[in-house]
Amino acid sequence: MQTFTSFSAPDPWPPVRVERPNPRYAAEMLSNIGACDSEMTAAALYFYNSTVLSDAEPEFSGIFHHISIVEMRHLEIFARLAHLLGADPRLWSFHNDRLCYWSPACSRYPTQMTALLQNALVLEQETILRYRQQAARICDACLADLLNRVILDEQLHLEIFRQMLAEVCPKGP
Repeated sequence: MQTFTSFSAPDPWPPVRVERPNPRYAAEMLSNIGACDSEMTAAALYFYNSTVLSDAEPEFSGIFHHISIVEMRHLEIFARLAHLLGADPRLWSFHNDRLCYWSPACSRYPTQMTALLQNALVLEQETILRYRQQAARICDACLADLLNRVILDEQLHLEIFRQMLAEVCPKGP
């Protein structure tokens, strides 16, 4: 397997700022930190994956560990953005016009390697799609630039997980 030396895209990070407070954009950033398909879910899931793979697959465990750290950086950025936009940046999101706290029950926890990697792939694909949609509809250049920069990391994670899956299942799952 290819040895990975970086788990974050090399592109520079734009400053974490917003043009002005905006409750609608704040709600979207809350979903990025505290919904079931959020950065908190990714960080928690990859932490879990790293732990359960630590004995049997130490290389894969290390990869998940490093990616979980990048996801925590995204979590921090989105929490800061939510706060700048006017929201209380708790681990929660709006669901049916109500604030709902994030829960570890948001994640699926497969332990079989193929299912574990496919689960990570789906999470990254859905995340990239959601952030692209947000960046396209948000009329705040600072916010859109940050979303697009986060997408670069998520695309790298997607490629890493694809390579890991190809090593586990050379002929496809």
